[in-house]
Formats: sequence, C-alpha cells, structure tokens
Amino acid sequence: MIKLSKRLQAVADLVTEGSRVCDVGTDHGYIPIYLVGIHKIPSALAMDVNEGPLLRAKEHIAAQNMTDAVSTRRSDGLKALLPGEADSVVIAGMGGGLMIRILEEGAEKLATVRELILQPQSDIALVREYIRTHGFTIVAQDMVYEDGKYYMMFRCVHADICKDSLSDGQENMAEKLALYDRYGRQLIEAEHPVLVDFLKKEETQLLRIQGSLEKAEKTDAILSRQREVLEKLRMIEQAREEMLVSCSVEK
Repeated sequence: MIKLSKRLQAVADLVTEGSRVCDVGTDHGYIPIYLVGIHKIPSALAMDVNEGPLLRAKEHIAAQNMTDAVSTRRSDGLKALLPGEADSVVIAGMGGGLMIRILEEGAEKLATVRELILQPQSDIALVREYIRTHGFTIVAQDMVYEDGKYYMMFRCVHADICKDSLSDGQENMAEKLALYDRYGRQLIEAEHPVLVDFLKKEETQLLRIQGSLEKAEKTDAILSRQREVLEKLRMIEQAREEMLVSCSVEK
C-alpha cells in the first residue's frame, strides 16, 4: 500500500467518498493509487502535461495491480478531461498562478464536477479569491507543516449547492473576505493549531523586517514596504481576534 506524505494525505482526506477522481498534475500518481487502494473511490484518472510523470505513474499503478481502476492521460490542465467524466478534481502541488489558469481554461469542464480539492503552493489568497468569485464555495480546509514548510488545502463545491453564510450586508465584509482569502475561514474558526503556529512565525518575521525598515532611509520604496508590513501584522491580529470570537461562541 502506498504511504502518502503528510501533505498528500491531507489532500486525499478531503476527497468525498465514492467520487470518480481526476488528479491533475498527478506526478507519481500517489493520490489516485492511495484512494483506490483504501476503497474510498471506485476509479481515478491520473493526468499530467509531461510524459515523464505519466510513465512513473503508470509504473506505480501497475505495481499495485490497479490498471483497471486507475487510468492515465496526457493533458495540459483539464483539456483532456471529458464533461461528466469526474466527480472530484484534485489539483495539488503547483503554484497558485498556474492553478488559476487551469481552472480558468477548464471552466466548462468544471460545470459537471461536484467538488474541487486544491492545494496551491503559492498565491493561496489569490486562489481562494478566484474560487469565491467564480461560482465555488470553500466548505472544508486543512493545514499541515512538513519538511519545514506550511501547506494549506481546501475542498470547494459549487456555490449554488452550499451558500456561504457571510451576508452582503455584514459590516466590514471586504476586510473579512480579505482575511479569509489569506488564512482560510474554516482554519480561523477552528483555531487550527498549524495556523496558530504559522501566525506566530509570520509575526516574528514581520517584526524583524519592521525593525530593519525603521533603521533604513525613508525612501518611497521603504515607506511602501513599511505600510505593507503593518497591514500584514494587522491581519494577523485580526485573525487572532476572529479565533477568540469563534472560541467564545463554541463555549
């Protein structure tokens, strides 16, 4: 049985049981193999733009005797996915900009998909913003720390299936959305321990940068950077305040 890394395990855990999965940028094919192996899903399609990763995935699939349940297909993003062919699309381990491009170019294919499981390596706030402004709602999130890096992953469904409770009339809505895009609403509300640790380390780094900037000559670039650091520190404090509110509501 394939043993997943902590990051990939967290991604796999977000997949809904019984789904037909399409893993975009599958690399070694570990997620589809694992999910079929534990009988969480009936079948999977492992896709990658490069032939090398697909060959590795095929070897691993064959080694696990799963050629009947897990197929491979060369594809740039979602281009080779047929409408209605998958219930769950997994996109993990790539930059946020590339992920957004794949989602944008595959918008028509995603109309027939029930859920997206996303784990961007960068530009996470931009990915969350894209999701909420393009017909999807994030309904579950997780965060792990592995090999010196923090990873966030989330499950998204069509917005008409699950309406977000943040109303248009809520005070400071723009600030709330920016905060949730940056850190993840479910992670904040759950006071996720990995997020708590991440906020501490990010704050420490920002305070160190702030100290250096205070000693520097006040050019326009330095002043702009100071404002940026202050805004990030403010958002960290806002996240902590949200955690306290969620904690008090639960009690």
